[in-house]
Amino acid sequence: MARSGKKSPAPPPAYAPAYAPPPAYEAVPTSVVVSKNKNNKNKSVKVKDDYASEGVQDNDPFLLPGSDFTLLTIITILSAIVRLFRIYQPDSVVFDEVHFGGFASKYIKGKFFMDVHPPLAKLMITLFGWLAGFDGNFDFKEIGKDYIEPGVPYVAMRMFPAICGILLAPTMFLTLKAAGCRSTTAFLGAGLIIFENGLLTQARLILLDSPLMIGTALTALGFTAFTNQQELGPAKAFQPSWWFWLAITGLGLGITASIKWVGLFTIAWVGSLTLIQLWVVLGDHKHVSPRAFTKHFMARAFCLIVIPLTFYMAMFGIHFLCLTNPGDGDGFMSSEFQSTLNSKGMQDVPADVLMGSRVTIRHVNTQGGYLHSHPLMYPTGSKQQQITLYPHKDDNNMWLLENQTQPLGIDGQPINGTSAWNNLPETPYIKDGAIIRLYHLPTHRRLHSHDVRPPVTEADWQNEVSAYGYEGFDGDANDFFRVEIVKKKSKGGVAQERLRTIDTKFKLVHIMTGCVLFSHKVKLPDWASEQQEVTCAKGGSLPNSLWYIESNDHPQLGADAEKVNYRNPGFFGKFWELQKVMWRTNAGLVESHAWDSRPEAWPILRRGINFWGRQHRQVYLMGNPIIWWSATAAVVLYVLFKGIAILRWQRSCNDYANPIFKRFDYEVGTSVLGWALHYFPFYLMQRQLFLHHYFPALYFAIIAFCQVFDFLTARISLVKDKVIFNRLGAVLFLALSMVVFWLFSPLAYGNPWTKAECKRVKLFSTWDFDCNTFLDSYDNYYGITPTSQNPSQTSVQPTPERPAVANAPPQAQKPIANQEQQAAKQEPSANPVGQRVISREEKVEYRDQDGNLLNEEQVEALKGKVEFKTQYETRTRVIDANGNEIQLGGSGAPKVIPAPKASQPVAPPHPDVQGVDQETANIPAAEDVVPEVEKSVDGVKEAKEKVAKPASESNAATASQDIEQSEDVKAAQERIQKIVERIQKVADNVDNLKNNVAEKAGDKVEQVEDKAKQVAEKVQVVAEPAKEKAAEAAEKVAEKVEEATEQSKEKVESVVDNVKDKAAEKGELVQEKAQEAGEKAQEKAEAKDEL
Repeated sequence: MARSGKKSPAPPPAYAPAYAPPPAYEAVPTSVVVSKNKNNKNKSVKVKDDYASEGVQDNDPFLLPGSDFTLLTIITILSAIVRLFRIYQPDSVVFDEVHFGGFASKYIKGKFFMDVHPPLAKLMITLFGWLAGFDGNFDFKEIGKDYIEPGVPYVAMRMFPAICGILLAPTMFLTLKAAGCRSTTAFLGAGLIIFENGLLTQARLILLDSPLMIGTALTALGFTAFTNQQELGPAKAFQPSWWFWLAITGLGLGITASIKWVGLFTIAWVGSLTLIQLWVVLGDHKHVSPRAFTKHFMARAFCLIVIPLTFYMAMFGIHFLCLTNPGDGDGFMSSEFQSTLNSKGMQDVPADVLMGSRVTIRHVNTQGGYLHSHPLMYPTGSKQQQITLYPHKDDNNMWLLENQTQPLGIDGQPINGTSAWNNLPETPYIKDGAIIRLYHLPTHRRLHSHDVRPPVTEADWQNEVSAYGYEGFDGDANDFFRVEIVKKKSKGGVAQERLRTIDTKFKLVHIMTGCVLFSHKVKLPDWASEQQEVTCAKGGSLPNSLWYIESNDHPQLGADAEKVNYRNPGFFGKFWELQKVMWRTNAGLVESHAWDSRPEAWPILRRGINFWGRQHRQVYLMGNPIIWWSATAAVVLYVLFKGIAILRWQRSCNDYANPIFKRFDYEVGTSVLGWALHYFPFYLMQRQLFLHHYFPALYFAIIAFCQVFDFLTARISLVKDKVIFNRLGAVLFLALSMVVFWLFSPLAYGNPWTKAECKRVKLFSTWDFDCNTFLDSYDNYYGITPTSQNPSQTSVQPTPERPAVANAPPQAQKPIANQEQQAAKQEPSANPVGQRVISREEKVEYRDQDGNLLNEEQVEALKGKVEFKTQYETRTRVIDANGNEIQLGGSGAPKVIPAPKASQPVAPPHPDVQGVDQETANIPAAEDVVPEVEKSVDGVKEAKEKVAKPASESNAATASQDIEQSEDVKAAQERIQKIVERIQKVADNVDNLKNNVAEKAGDKVEQVEDKAKQVAEKVQVVAEPAKEKAAEAAEKVAEKVEEATEQSKEKVESVVDNVKDKAAEKGELVQEKAQEAGEKAQEKAEAKDEL
């Protein structure tokens, strides 16, 4: 708030860099009221020493003259015409209508979903659709999906954003009037909102940005009007108008934050300026007592904190009341949250978990669901039964917890079967560190892992997890898992010592490999119904390795057993959990998008967003360049002004003694601060960003532009009494904006356009709308009906601002064939001469990468395993009555071609393989095709085996191929032969090593002797006495070399003997085992013959 002083100018406002003024600037705040005497031109000044600001008039919007309300009506009507013009087109799903229209369907169906945005705007869109008869059966799942045929009331649903867009213009008018601008300037600002192409595009579709803008505008209006009342001094404090606009500000904050979290930036704007106001009020010690200041503070706290927060939470209360059924978004939430949804709750279950308990096990971190298996095999890897996470309750989630050995009966013999633990005198608890097996009750297989890579995450630190075995099979060592309770994640007390239902969080460590049962947000392909992958990870993160037991049943846990259940989180628990999930999901949207952009590109309008393309029309989100660049220029102008003002203030210039200078600084600075707080935070975000994120900042920049315009044309002394400058400038600039709006309007409305006109206004290559989409002239559009059955010209991708399913990829628009072009190709120019056309036929063909036709079986086998790319091509085959194909030659005469044999495919050449010899049959290699998923019902596959498959030699992996029991002996003999061959190779290597060592030792002796001789000769020349000593030294060296050689030979011979002995012992042991295996196989074969 601007302040006045008696003797010297006030320092810059508090939102500018803080510079401590000299003591002379610490004058008591005063207000100057100027009155003019009717009889003379002398001015009398009455000084009021309160916190009122100098040069401020009462601009309460309720006190506007009738002419302003007339302008307001004109603005509203004009805004409605521009916003509602052809709102029915496009008549198919556009851009993010995929998301926000789909949310309306879920609200009506009551199916819980998760979105990164608060619910207010989505609830209002749903309300408009429901009032128009929408039943929620349309899914909005892809861009370009037709609205007309299913009877979707899409126009009614678009009406809510349109109404918000209509109201944005009169709200701008009232805001500028509350800020003290002239009516002409306020009309200019409203006109800039009306003819801003980007705001128009957003307001015509089922999107959230138009409601967000009206919420932001309402907040700006309320706070601007409240600030005006506050600056009038203590006389206006706590008056009805003062309270009303303060409450409207709080309501606007609640509305804005309840639409998008961008409202937090608006809260920051209001909050920072409110602190400045309180600081100024605190300085008025003459008129504001401590009690009065407390009243000021509490009034703002209630209106600007309590009201917005209450409104925000109320919207989520309605959100929870509407979404009571499970949906594709409940997987994001905790089990406690999910238990509050219909059919997701459960009865109280026994708390203690015993050996033999029938349990369901849930993953903690991803909320992906239950540990699950079903009678389908992995198509690759071990080809054993699949293990997944499944988000819904199902019989295939049931597991039996077994000890590593079967319990013993009273006779000391093991009790076999799944009911072995049901009647024991004392059934043991499952304590921390216990080694258990998990038996899948529906398919009679055990949870299993081995050193085989998973089918999707083929990382070295990840092992495949499968279900292995059959009913009656004892299992093997790869079924053993150790329970490790994570105490810091578990409830205190007994739950940290032994397994307790719900309360205990634990890891399952695979005994043989040391990996931990693990799951992450990776979906398996169609062959696993896109369920979540489960692996065994070495060094996996703790959150993804945590599990807990949800349901628990045991015959020995009767009705009087201690029971537990999920804690009901209540409204506040659900509310807070949803806020955290929204925050994490929002921060996780970091993948690139075809139409995203970064903040530095927004103020200069570097690029837009392609929303929709069809029938040679296009909807492309792009702003009005004149409005955007002018608003940006106004912000830059104020920044330069502020920098110069600070320098001049530091040099004790008396600029702030001028009320106009001071009001310009504060009023325009307030709007620029709003622009900055809605713009610069996006630089800190790593998530996907789009041009429409700049709209709230643009709104404040337009306000700043209008304020600068008003000061320059109506409020400075040079033009203050010359209205012509203000009116003429407003008319000229608004006319220019309207012309540019009209030039780019086909992109906003989706109207016909020509290539020439498109290229004429496409000033920059970064404006990446496609001019080739449009036809050469408007005459060519006659007869083309913009129905959604026609082709899309441009591939558009919706923004993944909300995942419908955890980490689900966004859906891209699917190409649709151009029916007009197809029809033109299908119809020949004339019937072939001398022939009668008896039929025409159409068919869809599938080809591989080499252009070879695939039959139906091959196509079915490839579905879900490879990516199919659609290419539309229509060819006409004309066949005469004798079955001969007719083709037209260059002269129009028919060419008769004999009909192909039945064994030869009748199809045109594939366009992707031009030049390939069509006579050459190229059959795809078998290894390139992913094998079809096999079914296994109730362990039938394993039941065919009479004996269990052996583990690998390292006992870390289980054999996966089926063999006949008669081949067991042959396999054992082959292994023995391989071992013998390896032993022989080792012996040969040892002999070679021995010879090499001897040779090298001999060479060393010779080298030493030669050197010794050379030394002796030299010594003899120098001095005869040294000869004898040299000879002695040479003899000693030779003796040591010989000793070293002998020791090396002895060591080598010892090693060879040890290796041979061990190899012989191992060979005998293997032969004994092979003999035993053969005898057992023979006994089983004889038993089989007897049976």
